[in-house]
Amino acid sequence: MASSSSSPTFLTPEPKGTPPQVETTCSSEGAIDDGDDGFELPEYAVKRKRQGTEADRREMSALGRVQQLRRNFHFLSIVGLGCTLIATWEVLLTTITSVLTNGGTAGVIWGFIVVVFGFAFVYMSIAEMASMAPTSGGQYHWVSEFAPKPAQKFLSYIVGWLCFTGWQCAITSITYLAGTVIQGLIVLNNPGYVFQNWHGTLLVIAVATFAIIFNTVLAKRLPLVEGLLLVLHVLGLFAIIITLWVLAPTANAKDVFTTFTNAGGWNSEGTSFMVGLLSPMVSMIGFDCAVHVSEEVKDAGRTVPKAMLWSAGFNACLGFVMAVTMCFTLGDVDSILNSATGCPFIQVFYNVTESYAGASILTVIVILTLCASAIAEIATASRQLWSFARDRGMPGHHWLAHITPGWNIPLNAVLVSLLVTSLLSLINIGSSAALNAILALTTVSLLTSYIIVIALVLLKRIRGQPLPHRRWSLGKAGMAVNIIAICWLLAVYVFMFFPTATPTDAEGMNWAIVMFGGIMIIATGYYFFRGHKHYVPPVSLVKREEYMYQD
Repeated sequence: MASSSSSPTFLTPEPKGTPPQVETTCSSEGAIDDGDDGFELPEYAVKRKRQGTEADRREMSALGRVQQLRRNFHFLSIVGLGCTLIATWEVLLTTITSVLTNGGTAGVIWGFIVVVFGFAFVYMSIAEMASMAPTSGGQYHWVSEFAPKPAQKFLSYIVGWLCFTGWQCAITSITYLAGTVIQGLIVLNNPGYVFQNWHGTLLVIAVATFAIIFNTVLAKRLPLVEGLLLVLHVLGLFAIIITLWVLAPTANAKDVFTTFTNAGGWNSEGTSFMVGLLSPMVSMIGFDCAVHVSEEVKDAGRTVPKAMLWSAGFNACLGFVMAVTMCFTLGDVDSILNSATGCPFIQVFYNVTESYAGASILTVIVILTLCASAIAEIATASRQLWSFARDRGMPGHHWLAHITPGWNIPLNAVLVSLLVTSLLSLINIGSSAALNAILALTTVSLLTSYIIVIALVLLKRIRGQPLPHRRWSLGKAGMAVNIIAICWLLAVYVFMFFPTATPTDAEGMNWAIVMFGGIMIIATGYYFFRGHKHYVPPVSLVKREEYMYQD
């Protein structure tokens, strides 16, 4: 649509009931004063050559943002970040117990295919939104723009907390998996070793601290690191599957593809299959990670959507190869599920190689790739936290939103991510069941944010309201893709709260529902007590002109 006036037309008025829009003014020192307690942000914290393309500068201006981070990520490095962070084949290996219990080998393969198909529509929907508003805020920013005006501020705030919860718990989840595998490796080589929960906690903190180094001292080289870790991610897979193909006896194809297991005691194989989807879901959730580093990507409006879908598709292929390989080479399922190592895949490695050294080498590959995932997890979680703090959505937002001069990274947010991971890992000392629930809480929090934001975009399409201009678009298929994505998310959502088996007890209970409810109560309470006074909904900063909207 062409504007009939020579002056800019702003189509994103501030939602009713929100504080007046903050008016930014440039001080004599070249800084932007946000008008709150004298807190200032540098007008340009990075050199112009690090601000990306002209399209990046236009998009940042339209979003009302100041470029504070270096745009040093390119297509391949973002694909590397997405692939190594999600670690599909690695997570599928380390969480395979739940899907073998509820689903069996057929559940592993067909469940993974179903999950990939469903998430394809979810990520296409998110990719389009990433092109509309390529900002580190991601979902909470999109909710602020797309929600009906009366709900814009509150919904955006709640989704910001959901993303904060999901990504901070994701760090704990991946470091906990790495720590568990390390303990399993110790048991393999030293049968006298006894699992101690506090050992696991120390390993979680150690892995997270290791990942912090790459996000601080080596932050400028992070794109290169992610590219190299992508190589490890791929070569590690082939090192494992080739070993299994050559040495392992293979199972009957009919049994592998048709044998469903209901060892969880559910009332039907269908229910058991849906409960078992947690493992493939965890292995494919979170490719919106690319969105949360979009302010560090060159030509983000075009690069981020493409990189997100390429990394999801590539990881899906690797995950499928690993799923099929493991199901054909598992051997006796009951014996590996009862392995003293606590990790069925380690027992498979040993059974196949008949060598402690061989099994240890294959296991170390998995540990290294999980540590690589932790590096990317912290990068993503810290950027999401920094962005939310920049809009004053978190307690201590001034401190969290600080960008360290010279480093051009949200160092405080990075360190807080380490602190949160360390505190959450302490739960393991008292109850491993509670910490296991964090894995489910990661999934539930991110799924909830996906459901809300895709539903809001779908609502705008149903009402015939124009959406922001995007350089990567679903076109006429947009509404159909959004509908399928919502149907898929709602179908699997409730099963993420189910325990692995029934009847259950306190140790086997899935405590994700309790944790999720507690987080939502805290977020809502803080919003009405204090947050609503300070939180600046992103829509109040947006300065899109009329031509920036399209049907």
